[in-house]
Amino acid sequence: MSFINYSSREINCKIVYYGPGLCGKTTNLQYIYNKTNPEAKGKMISLATETERTLFFDFLPLSLGEIRGFRTRFHLYTVPGQVFYDASRKLILKGVDGVCFVGDSQVERMEANIESLDNLRTNLQEQGYDLDKLPYVVQYNKRDLPNAAPLSELEELLNPTKVQAFEAVAPKGVGVFDTLKAVAKLVLTELKKGG
Repeated sequence: MSFINYSSREINCKIVYYGPGLCGKTTNLQYIYNKTNPEAKGKMISLATETERTLFFDFLPLSLGEIRGFRTRFHLYTVPGQVFYDASRKLILKGVDGVCFVGDSQVERMEANIESLDNLRTNLQEQGYDLDKLPYVVQYNKRDLPNAAPLSELEELLNPTKVQAFEAVAPKGVGVFDTLKAVAKLVLTELKKGG
């Protein structure tokens, strides 16, 4: 659902970071934002609510490459992690070109991860999308914590279709750009196919 702006010769693509509350979606975007050349990014916009500490959504245009003479601009969003913000999640998924599911590696967060992944599939289906047909990657965040689940368990529970997956420690930047590059590359491949 990328948007083409003919006057500025830009193709705008939307990538959404999805996952349970406090899994590291916002930390990913903040790290990317802070490490991106100021000339290649717009403002980060955040809408916070009283009842949650995560950001409502972040917006980060990131310029990468050209397709048929058009610059590609990526807009990165996070969704609120808490389930009662489901209407906001659905709204943010409208027009999505790629998805990064951020899983929390902590053993006690497995149920929240599974619930969030199921919710992602449901919300996409309601809008006519199929997660298995979208550019999609998985990130296992918080790999540095002592209570992190084994990678094989995370893969089995959160990545049954075996899409590209990355281990991460978002505050330190470990795996953050690998994840972004992978989903961006998948989105660009779809664009080039005319998908």
